Amino acid sequence: MSSLSLNIEQSRVIVIGAGIGGLTAAALLARRGYQVLIVDQALIPGGCASTFKRQGFIFDVGATQVAGLEPGGIHYRIFQELDMDLPPATPCDPACAVFLPGETTPINVWRDPQKWQQERQQQFPGSEPFWQLLATLFRASWEFQGRDPILPPGNLWDLLQLIKAVTPSTFITAPFTFMNVGDALRLYGLDHDIRLRTFLDLQLKLYSQVSAQETALLYAATALSISQLPQGLYHLQGSMQVLSDRLVKSLEKNGGQLLMRHTVEGINVEDGKAQGVTIRNQRTGQVFTETADHVIANVTVQNLMELLGEKVPSGYKTRIEKLPPASGAFVVYLGVEQSAIPQNCPPHLQFMYDINGPVGENNSLFVSVSHEGDGRAPAGKATIIASSFVDFAPWWNSDNYPQLKAKFTQEAISRLAEYFDLNPETIILVEAATPKTFADYTARHKGIVGGIGQRISTFGPFGFANRTPVRNLWLVGDSTHPGEGTAGVSYSALTVVRQIDDLQRRLSR
Repeated sequence: MSSLSLNIEQSRVIVIGAGIGGLTAAALLARRGYQVLIVDQALIPGGCASTFKRQGFIFDVGATQVAGLEPGGIHYRIFQELDMDLPPATPCDPACAVFLPGETTPINVWRDPQKWQQERQQQFPGSEPFWQLLATLFRASWEFQGRDPILPPGNLWDLLQLIKAVTPSTFITAPFTFMNVGDALRLYGLDHDIRLRTFLDLQLKLYSQVSAQETALLYAATALSISQLPQGLYHLQGSMQVLSDRLVKSLEKNGGQLLMRHTVEGINVEDGKAQGVTIRNQRTGQVFTETADHVIANVTVQNLMELLGEKVPSGYKTRIEKLPPASGAFVVYLGVEQSAIPQNCPPHLQFMYDINGPVGENNSLFVSVSHEGDGRAPAGKATIIASSFVDFAPWWNSDNYPQLKAKFTQEAISRLAEYFDLNPETIILVEAATPKTFADYTARHKGIVGGIGQRISTFGPFGFANRTPVRNLWLVGDSTHPGEGTAGVSYSALTVVRQIDDLQRRLSR
């Protein structure tokens, strides 16, 4: 047995949070021979990509689609390393059908690149040079990302991985590093095209958490191109839960442990180095300490600051506190008769109802619809999940929370009824979730969702690193680069695993 394998087998890693990022890191480390314990306060693993069941319906809590299942994609690579089959999935085509205010014909984001090009040329005449710029930047960015750079770099090894990922063909992105989408629209004289800007606002809010005007151009190039071949978005058979279930199976197969209904109350730090965590058993109330060589936090940066308490480095704390407010989400979950769903309904739709209002705040809805036979609803039934970004603050400060929740629920159903056949005869079940619900279910700070807005100041080389200022404390999830969706958080997990491996190699010399 090599000195490296001995070093790894003696190394213990504790992962805080059983979301997809935490589960992926834990499963990969267990597969590579580390002693792994993952701790989560919820009933079931998966975080914002888990599910709940009601009256025979299965609802995805938050995330409803997956990228990175194609050969070479991040989930494909991870499941190959874990020696596990990918979960069955259907490509989303169109990836989304977007309805602008007052319009009854959608903008279909087709998976076929030529079909999507024809669609956008018809919908947004004169905009093709802008889309070609995005395509060029995406190809270069995708090549760069596929070479596993580490952004932002935290030490010399990280920097070397970043340099190795740079090739002459990726240099084309350099002049655009400090541009946002608004800059690109002005560059092509499209900044006054209201329909185009509205469409971009709707799509980018889903991925970057901010408007087109604020979204970093390089991030937008990927977010707006990932749904086309040879990449694509996928609808999992059964539910999003199958992704976390398979990661848990791999973790336990390789000797890792998973503790649900256990709350991490603090990260223990001595001499600037993470030493372990303090855990409370929710069933018994018992509080105990677990030591570790490495601690991986699959939490928001706000949660991380709370877990470190007085041990959080002052500069790190200041940076977190200066972040612009994150978004919460309001989600309505409907169990309906299949007759409520229009024929040939796309799996995902977006509706915007007020062109003068903000993107979110219940004036726009992102909708996911089940398919017959996909395991989410009984025969002859279907699920509809509709979400809207909201300011989380009113939900915590309101004295009439039940009334506010009922108001948002009724408004969402009324708007959905403009497309779906919703009435007392077709609606079987109604559930709703608010930022408070997400805080209770996932323990995310104030119930915020989607991660840090991908503005220039927080994207790529300017974002939050996986390597934190506390030695042997690592951050994965949607606060990091690239950090959006299951593909992004899984990439952050793979990055941390590579960094820990490098550290253990150096320690074994």
